[in-house]
Amino acid sequence: MTAAPGAPDASRPAVRILLCDDHAVVRAGLLALLDSAPDIEVVGEAGTGEEALALSARLAPDVVLMDLQLGDGIDGVETTRRLTAAPGAMPHVLVLTTYDTDADITRAIEAGATGYLLKAERPEELFAAIQAAAQGRTALSAPVASRVMANMRSPRPTLTDRERDILIQLAQGLGNREIAKALFISEATVKTHLGRIYDKLGVDTRAGAVSVAKEQRLLP
Repeated sequence: MTAAPGAPDASRPAVRILLCDDHAVVRAGLLALLDSAPDIEVVGEAGTGEEALALSARLAPDVVLMDLQLGDGIDGVETTRRLTAAPGAMPHVLVLTTYDTDADITRAIEAGATGYLLKAERPEELFAAIQAAAQGRTALSAPVASRVMANMRSPRPTLTDRERDILIQLAQGLGNREIAKALFISEATVKTHLGRIYDKLGVDTRAGAVSVAKEQRLLP
């Protein structure tokens, strides 16, 4: 006997969800939405990455619905990395965010995220992605999937975390001395990294590096 359309499947346990978003209003909206979904149970909500780690260890959710920008403390990418690197049973992490730059997508997937969804998705797409993530299957928003495929066909330059940090400072108009001070490194180190950035992006000026980085969506 099949369940009625929209009714929970009694033969399948509900997917246990932990919400992690630093905006209380967003969490409240997601909680209300997910409470209406069949086969999904929200077991906890966190406003910081640190809180998500503690709650995950205590509640053992199947899926953590993770925002990328979490205000103070560790961000969603680092929280994802720690969740998926934890020993023993681990939750799957489904990123739910408004950020869709190549840099954000790459960092999240490299950190171990099972899926990457944009907050503009329809509720049914979110529900389906949660079910997929709970089973360890990749779930990507259509625009994200298209960009991932495009990058696979024509790979973009891969920057290290330090190179990306320097490029972000560069895009804000900072000089070498200011970048060194902001990142607590020497000016010589900044110059070395800039040379590598120029080589990877195929440019020879600061303005050129920023322009190519924006064009190829390498900046957050």
